[in-house]
Amino acid sequence: MIAPKGKISKARRNSRKANWKMTTPSLVECPHCHELKAPHVVCKKCGYYNGEQKIKVGKEKKEA
Repeated sequence: MIAPKGKISKARRNSRKANWKMTTPSLVECPHCHELKAPHVVCKKCGYYNGEQKIKVGKEKKEA
């Protein structure tokens, strides 16, 4: 049978989760439009990444 080797106090048991917390996301400034964005991700405002436009961003007109 499996049995614990000894009693673990409440303080010791609860201290395992003492350092478990959320961290704020890191943000960097886009060199093209100077908006804050996540690092290594295409900018949602201008669509640029690493000096090149990767996606088209803007208002698109619907043709009727």
